[in-house]
Amino acid sequence: MSTARADVLDPGPVDIPDRFGWRHNRWLRGLAAVLAGAVTGLAWQPYGLWPLLLIGVPALTLLVRDGDTTRPRRSAFGVGYLYGLGLLGVSISWIHVLGSWVAVLLIAFEALFLGLLGLLLHLTSALRWWPLAAALCWSLIEFLYSRMPFGGFGWVRLAYAAVDTPLAGFLPLIGVAGVSFLVAAVAQTVAYAVQLTLHRTAGLTRRLIPLGVGLLVLVLLGVGVRAVPLSAPPADGSVRVGIVQGNVPGKGIEALGRARSVTNNHLSETVNLMVKARLGLVPMPDFILWPENSTDIDPTLDPTTGRTVQAAATIAGRPILVGAVMEGPGVDERQTAALWWDPVAGILARYNKQNLVPFGEWIPFRTQLLPLVPILAEVGAQSVPGTSPGVLTVPLNGRTIKVGDIICFELAYDSTIYSTLANGAQVLVVQSNNATYGGTGQIEQQFAITRARAMESRREIAVATTNSVSGFIDADGRVVRRTTEFTAASLVVDMPLRSGLTPAVVVAPWLDRGLALGGLLAVVLGLAALAGRARGRTATARVRQDESSWPAGQGSPDPEAAGR
Repeated sequence: MSTARADVLDPGPVDIPDRFGWRHNRWLRGLAAVLAGAVTGLAWQPYGLWPLLLIGVPALTLLVRDGDTTRPRRSAFGVGYLYGLGLLGVSISWIHVLGSWVAVLLIAFEALFLGLLGLLLHLTSALRWWPLAAALCWSLIEFLYSRMPFGGFGWVRLAYAAVDTPLAGFLPLIGVAGVSFLVAAVAQTVAYAVQLTLHRTAGLTRRLIPLGVGLLVLVLLGVGVRAVPLSAPPADGSVRVGIVQGNVPGKGIEALGRARSVTNNHLSETVNLMVKARLGLVPMPDFILWPENSTDIDPTLDPTTGRTVQAAATIAGRPILVGAVMEGPGVDERQTAALWWDPVAGILARYNKQNLVPFGEWIPFRTQLLPLVPILAEVGAQSVPGTSPGVLTVPLNGRTIKVGDIICFELAYDSTIYSTLANGAQVLVVQSNNATYGGTGQIEQQFAITRARAMESRREIAVATTNSVSGFIDADGRVVRRTTEFTAASLVVDMPLRSGLTPAVVVAPWLDRGLALGGLLAVVLGLAALAGRARGRTATARVRQDESSWPAGQGSPDPEAAGR
């Protein structure tokens, strides 16, 4: 391949006009990185300005490709880190309700992953196929921060910001990890087009047209996939689920401390729901869904709480899936659980939440940290994660069904969702308590993640929260019904019993690992390419030095010989 062709594919650093000296001014570059991150953060809910992904994501790539030539790797990490501060400062600022210091620490720590991303984007910039490598680097970073440390914090993934884009149509095919990669790939294509334009590359229009056509085809495919049946149709009838949002006294973090009142509120709203059902105002439910933390007092140990829950089940005459905090299994330990509470037989099945919120439900290095940070004692007893998939096999109306249960934070974990579906869940429900975050962007972000899971699995999802938007999402991710915050509400929805699995549930776990591995490979190849360029520059400099020292009139040395 000719040198000219290679230069077109990899034109090098972006030749952006430097009228204000910003390319060599680290303060201006840092400001640009923070602004690019903030713009990207606006793509997530509650803002939902997803087209900004096509501005913010390419901006990071262009900034690190046009980095400080004297300290390029340190500069790339710094640019990525500042970009992360901007992105996370906008997208997860809601964490401040737990304390300003919590928000500062979490954002500062999670931004390190974006700093690493900036470094990886720089290391792969020497590759001729750098747009693909850059997209793989995004996948690698999402893979890492969704798992580590302490189980990860995969709340801000590109796919969650893309639930209203045509690319969301690919969710049932390639899952959240695959769609995140597609979003990153499209954004890197934009960065590539910008770079070609800034370099005024010969045949620019001819080169941009295939890119535009490719993106159009991708959009049409994403739209078309929505019409394709990708899982088996319901074959076992349906169930009617009564969703109860009992409401919580107070607002914000103060809402955590009134456990008995919360349980009483859910009893009251269950009574209201059953009155409406018996009057024919709403359909009669087959079972009732209460949210996570509908009782924070173990109903098997506290007689008053046990009687309250039993009263609700008896009045309804139907089972209730209760969200409860249970004591044990050890001393000063607890578990967040879902209890299938039958009005006659009591508890027939239990699921223990697997994915716990670090420093919210459990404290890593608790023995060492409590003396140093006394406020962590407010977390209470140490939560213990469950180890079994969230599938409750229960009797209902003379038949046995499998209820798939996802508890709040678990929505962000691919493996938990997939294992629940793969273990035979026929109906999918979410129990959540995000009362602490009422009035913040967290509420809408979680609802968007739930929509992504509905699209990914092609399953309807019923959502019950204590007071922060309950509702029903159909198998295409459309919000059919939803409540408002800070109110008591209830509704009844029909949910088909489904047994089929989409391709995403089967292949996405492997695709996720494959994309991460591809990112690692791209980084290794990028390092090799950078090393090759460095050797080439050294050889060229040696030749030029030899030429300058060659006696006049005696010709120039053989470059190949000089290289040898």
